Amino acid sequence: MKKQIYELANLYGVQTSYRDVAGLRHWASKESLLAVLKTLGAPIASPLDLPAALRERRQALCRRILEPVTVLWTEERPTVKVQLPQSLAEAALVGYLEMESGERRVWRWSGASLPALQSLNIEGTAYVTKNILLPEGLAPGYHRFRLEARDKTGETLIIAAPSQAYSPPNDQEGRLWGVFLPLYALNTGESWGSGEFTDLEALIEWVASAGGNIVTTLPLLPTYFDNPFELSPYIPVSRRLWSEFYLNINKIPDLGGCAPAQTMLASQSFQEEINVLRNSPLIDYPRQMALKRRVLEELCRCLFADTSDRLEALQCFVKSQPVVEDYARFRAVLEKQRLPWRQWPQPLRDGAVNSGDYDEEAKRYHIYAQWLAHEQVQALYEKSRRNGTMLYLDLPLGVHPNGYDAWRERSVFGLEASTGAPPDTVFTKGQDWQFPPLHPENIREQGYRYTIAYLRHHLQYAGILRIDHVMGFHRLFWIPSGLDARQGVYVRYRAEEFYAILALESQRSQTTIVGEDLGTVPPYVRPAMRRHGLHRMYVLHYELASSVQKLPKEISHNLVASLNTHDMPPFASFWQALDIEERRNLGLLDRAQAQAERRNRRHIKKNLMALLREKGLIKKVAADLFSIFRGCLAFLSTSQARIVLINLEDLWQETQPQNVPSTRDEYPNWRRKARYRLEEFCQMPEVRDTLRAVDHFRRQDTHQAHPEPRNSGG
Repeated sequence: MKKQIYELANLYGVQTSYRDVAGLRHWASKESLLAVLKTLGAPIASPLDLPAALRERRQALCRRILEPVTVLWTEERPTVKVQLPQSLAEAALVGYLEMESGERRVWRWSGASLPALQSLNIEGTAYVTKNILLPEGLAPGYHRFRLEARDKTGETLIIAAPSQAYSPPNDQEGRLWGVFLPLYALNTGESWGSGEFTDLEALIEWVASAGGNIVTTLPLLPTYFDNPFELSPYIPVSRRLWSEFYLNINKIPDLGGCAPAQTMLASQSFQEEINVLRNSPLIDYPRQMALKRRVLEELCRCLFADTSDRLEALQCFVKSQPVVEDYARFRAVLEKQRLPWRQWPQPLRDGAVNSGDYDEEAKRYHIYAQWLAHEQVQALYEKSRRNGTMLYLDLPLGVHPNGYDAWRERSVFGLEASTGAPPDTVFTKGQDWQFPPLHPENIREQGYRYTIAYLRHHLQYAGILRIDHVMGFHRLFWIPSGLDARQGVYVRYRAEEFYAILALESQRSQTTIVGEDLGTVPPYVRPAMRRHGLHRMYVLHYELASSVQKLPKEISHNLVASLNTHDMPPFASFWQALDIEERRNLGLLDRAQAQAERRNRRHIKKNLMALLREKGLIKKVAADLFSIFRGCLAFLSTSQARIVLINLEDLWQETQPQNVPSTRDEYPNWRRKARYRLEEFCQMPEVRDTLRAVDHFRRQDTHQAHPEPRNSGG
């Protein structure tokens, strides 16, 4: 039975074991393998079904004349692999190609003239594998290819792609730098208690004036603020839309012609509500969104009350973006049902929505809000272009299991499982990230339509796009429903197909791609990233923690370098070991673990000080915290790294993190505002002088001696 389970797992791309960070092998349990196989669609209710399931899977795979997807790298000869029954090995073959442009081509081959590459026998039937060489090269794009061999027909989506993602010519861009801050944390005297799209515009303008090139933030996608409630920007309702939470109400063109909305905004009670939100140290998402929605609903009623150029523009937008109307219907049904979609009546659950299933005004509101969000993101993008800066957007790995994408695209998700990570030295019980993984075969059968859609949504505005957990191109850790993270197993994906789509789409949009490759990274991932032109991440805190007894390695060119990430403590907290105490108080570390981490931290600090002194980046005598921080930035900024990112909160020695992984209600994740408003930190000498030094380092020849940075405050 064990052998049969392992064989079936292999046929479905399920790993029966994995190695942890220490190199120790862990074997998946029979219970875990059976649960994941069932979620993947294997016809097994119990181990007794294994023999029949094996036969069915073997036959299904061999009956494919063509794979659902074929990658053809444009630099190589266009070859398509074909698998035929032995009885058709010498049959005449006819290929029909429909190119993305609409052009059609037909080719013919004699099966007898094509040499056999491989032969196998499955359940008494012999099969032979051959290669077909297409007579001419293909333009980059998505093409449909159909092959006929007598009564057998097969179809494949050909992804003709360059082997590497977009990277600007060396003479166009040098060594860049930019800043990071979550948009919700960025606030101004005009915003309503959290950042808005227009605040990001103001930040872009200021960074450009300081010589910077990049502004980056967390995902800007819609999330749930009611029922369900989920604040994490990494568990969005959809990866194909923008969040109306970040709308600047005062910048909406329709406000000037809508008297009810103006009256509401001007009322004393409404202004008092805004002031409460502005003065709160934490963001109250439901209260703020409810306040904005009241105004947006009035604006929506005014717009739909009469014909106008604005209404016509909205209608054109909806016609060009059909996903918006479908999403609006989903949200309107959700508001009427007040239940997760998997608890809706069967027709609604299956996606069949009729006009009586929702309130029309609610649907109009969601259409209107998405249109406005699109307009303000478009304006943000145009502002960055005018200022010579780039938006560095963040594409999350997953979506909310009760969200729009999971409802509309349910066939491409493993909805009876969750994505996560196995136990390690930090998370001894493993991690459950609470969102469903993509189904590795169903996404191929769909021709990656969903993947292409959410990539294009981001790439239309991103100068740089970060792919969260890029290891997910290769494999994901599946946790079947009812089991905990310690019982999960890895499921493999067709990585080259993801890389081909990414390379093709990034070349079309001229967007640089960054893969988030932190954590446990299988040995084949980084070579694949390098082969396909993805930039890696270099996070100094992580590099120091990963090699406690060693100095951090030198930084190469194809990297995005930073001191930390949104999931790590700010520099001041890290240096003073405040994060260890905080995790101890939150129950994430026991006493012995906290003591061990403090010992490691002392080694890390000693190594870092030695590195900075060796390079002349801090004085030989004892240095204060801010000088060490400036020295670390100088180390990154004088490196060969193509991009250096600075967490703005580090510039004023913030100690509170934005997110503490593995916590929910214990810590106010994703809710903390920046200590200073944009108007304030722009004028702070320690902020201005530090960024001026970074800009100087980034512009100078990296082969010059490292200058010792001047401590100008802090």
